[in-house]
Amino acid sequence: MTDSLGWRRKFGVIAPSTNTSVQPEFDRMRPAGVTNHFSRILIPNISIASDADFERLMENIRATIMDAVDSVMTAECDYLVMGMSAETFWDGLQGSIALQKRIEARAGVKIAMGSDACRAALAAYGGVKRIAVLTPYMPVGDRQVARFFADCGFEVVRIKGLKCPSPVAIAHVPETTLRDAVIALDGPDVDAVVQVGTNLAMARVAAIAEFWLGKPVVAINTATYWWALRQNGIADRVEGFGALLERF
Repeated sequence: MTDSLGWRRKFGVIAPSTNTSVQPEFDRMRPAGVTNHFSRILIPNISIASDADFERLMENIRATIMDAVDSVMTAECDYLVMGMSAETFWDGLQGSIALQKRIEARAGVKIAMGSDACRAALAAYGGVKRIAVLTPYMPVGDRQVARFFADCGFEVVRIKGLKCPSPVAIAHVPETTLRDAVIALDGPDVDAVVQVGTNLAMARVAAIAEFWLGKPVVAINTATYWWALRQNGIADRVEGFGALLERF
């Protein structure tokens, strides 16, 4: 039997319980016949003031991520989408590959992760070799992101971590701050700007920035949902989120 609403695909989405941005952004990108079913990685909203605090956040995520996978798969989802990005970059390209294998083995279906999606998005634009990156992380997280992109053959020219003071506070970063960060990161020495951290509400800002800068500005939520659609043979063009969903 085919799901009456998700007759094309039922996406199970895994996101931290503290994340309030990824669900509304994914839902705005959803074409007809595709449904998003969220499962929460239960974590406390801890204070983050240091690298050690950020490492503790990652430990909290790792402790419950598979419970979230098990929960959403009771809906018999066709595919998983990772609505959390830090862990997908951890330990570089090989760490990303290992995480993907673990989750797919647990779920029995394929998954789109932010790390893979950003790499695929940059490849789709073509000609991107030097990037600047915006994160909400502490320096320890920034280093992991830079390592992943370096492993994939990109040169990270600049990286700016906003050092958000808690998981929930990431979603409180205003669009003006995101705009200013993109402007500060941009320059003639970079081919594209990439934003990671799924609780930063960046999809709308990235589309606007891309238009004005005349170069790719990749928001991780846009890239991840685009990758999930394309990996499932869904080629719908979705307007309002930049060239990635409109052209590729």
